[in-house]
Amino acid sequence: MLNNTICGIVLFFFGMKVFSQEKKVELNEVKVAHVKKAITVKDGNFKVDVAHSIYNSITNPIDLLAKLPNIQVSADKESVTVIGKGTPLLYIDNQKVEINDLNSLSVDDIKSIEIIENPSSRYEANGRVVINITRKFSKKEGLKVDISEKLSFQRYFNNYFGIHSSFKKKKLEFKANFNYNQLTVWESNGNDFTIPINDIVSNYRTKAITRRPQFILGAGIFYKINEDDYLSFNCNERFQNDRFDITTNTYNQEQNTIGNIYTLNANKQKRNFLNTFLNYNHKIRSLDAMLFSGFQYSRFKQPTNGIISNDFNDTGIELTQKRDQEFLVNVFSGKIDVEKEFKNKMTLEVGTLFLEADAITKLEIENFNTEANSFTDYQYNEKNIAAYSQISGNFKKIKYSIGVRGENTIVKGKYASADHESIDKNYINLFPKASFHFSIDDFNSMSLTYAKSINRPIFSRTSQVSTYINPYFVWANNIDLDPTLLDEVSLSYQFKNKILQLSYTKMKSPVHYATSYDESQSLVTMQSENFDQETAFSLEFTLPFEYKNWSTTNVINGILNKVENKQSVVNQSKPYLYYYSNHLFKFKKGIKMMVTGWGMTNRQEGVYKKNGLFIMNFSLSKTFLNRLDCTLSYNDIFRQMKFTENFTTNDVQAKGIYYTDANLVLLSVKYSFGKIKDSEFKERNIDDNLGRIR
Repeated sequence: MLNNTICGIVLFFFGMKVFSQEKKVELNEVKVAHVKKAITVKDGNFKVDVAHSIYNSITNPIDLLAKLPNIQVSADKESVTVIGKGTPLLYIDNQKVEINDLNSLSVDDIKSIEIIENPSSRYEANGRVVINITRKFSKKEGLKVDISEKLSFQRYFNNYFGIHSSFKKKKLEFKANFNYNQLTVWESNGNDFTIPINDIVSNYRTKAITRRPQFILGAGIFYKINEDDYLSFNCNERFQNDRFDITTNTYNQEQNTIGNIYTLNANKQKRNFLNTFLNYNHKIRSLDAMLFSGFQYSRFKQPTNGIISNDFNDTGIELTQKRDQEFLVNVFSGKIDVEKEFKNKMTLEVGTLFLEADAITKLEIENFNTEANSFTDYQYNEKNIAAYSQISGNFKKIKYSIGVRGENTIVKGKYASADHESIDKNYINLFPKASFHFSIDDFNSMSLTYAKSINRPIFSRTSQVSTYINPYFVWANNIDLDPTLLDEVSLSYQFKNKILQLSYTKMKSPVHYATSYDESQSLVTMQSENFDQETAFSLEFTLPFEYKNWSTTNVINGILNKVENKQSVVNQSKPYLYYYSNHLFKFKKGIKMMVTGWGMTNRQEGVYKKNGLFIMNFSLSKTFLNRLDCTLSYNDIFRQMKFTENFTTNDVQAKGIYYTDANLVLLSVKYSFGKIKDSEFKERNIDDNLGRIR
């Protein structure tokens, strides 16, 4: 590992030296362009320039998000949260997507990322903040091909190879990409459980090493009919084969009986995700209005086969259980929006959406030491019908946006062998939103916002999929999860590009992990449950600064958060700090250096107690001859990426620790082929939507 790291560093700087000593070339024409800031702030929203910054060298979009202000990525990289805001809505070109879509997108295709703190009613009500990713679309004609190679040195070596092409001719643009990643992923976690009323102590430490060959394919076509009308079609697919052995060492004491158990869970898993969407934008000239229509189909399939063996007190390893699971979800959605701007600059937006999702979960368990075998087939269906209306404009020095969104959700869940449905829900919700921006003068302004929103559980969490850890503990999903309703109000003051924001949020039925103990099976289960409520106050400072070749963005957020639940021990909540500091330095000969640090102090949030963190990342990059990009990165320099979480629910005391393999040295090389010519065609955005697939 150390030798590979040193070798990569030497090659990187040797390459810099060779290219810097090339012969001088006489130029016929020189164009001087303004260098964009990597991170800018406007109206409380962060915008990150990915295409023209050092962020372009990061291996995948999930790791890219983890480096941005206020964004947190879970240890398993399966979920994203925003500090003080919870789970965000994810959009690509204003099209709603999910984690699987991000994993199927190449960083080389990303132009910019915007974090929208107060989204309007046109966005789905399922979220308080939007992360909008804008892809690159050519403004010039020609053919361009990028070949990239990224070598990652972590606990294990990982390789990322990609080919991305773009062809544009007059009104037509075609894009295609192919990525092959050969990954070895290390994961580890542990929990210490204490159940005083049953005189039980059960501790485990588990580790998994996954061998993952991964393919990502994508293609898209964009046709500009005229200045206002366009048609686009995109398709991307990601498939991978995972082979991973989960090894667990457990100490279990129940009254006077003590057991030391070694568990081997040998797994084979396939993941296949397909996403296609068709968009059409048309100007209705008789009404002087814009009509957008979009249709999308997504499919995610994940079969898992596992063979489980246990060794009790060094008596020899024996086969215990065979588990075959399959999760499949299909989602179709369609959307129509109409936007009309009047002569007084007031804009009216109306729209409607339809979404339907069908999910099937099959679970077959064969026990080798008992005859208690089981097979279940659970079918889940969800329909969501929504309509919204929004008015925005300016009145003197006040910029306003007022809207309301109505949604009707129908959820049905049924086991194939049952006579009646296990889940039968039908509810209608209204989600009003209002935003007012007051311009005091050229440098000072204030904003006031109110929003009601909803967080619906992702589809896989409402399935019966579970993970066997040891004979006494299992991770499980919950088919009976309800959505979370949220009310939020915020007040902000901005002086030039510096912002101070105060916000308050109240959540009903928030979803968190909880433990329970089944005495008949001597089994502890960890699963997502609806808690009673959660409240949060936050005071956030955003302080950007620029001096000559140095630019920095700093965020300090003081948070007081309280999670409450009748079945849990609720401790006193205490305020904690989140801090983020990004520094970009630009040197001569096109060399860029970026240093990012972020962290949180210890958190005590009612039910949960969590540890503090401090993470430091470093990157150095240079472009040669406008064709070859080289970047050297060093992430989690001090090896601090581990999370602890302590809580007591249903009389079970849990102390968990979760490790993330974030310490890495990354060497990234990208070379561009092709020649482009000037063209008059402008760039257009694409819009659509999607459900909660994961």
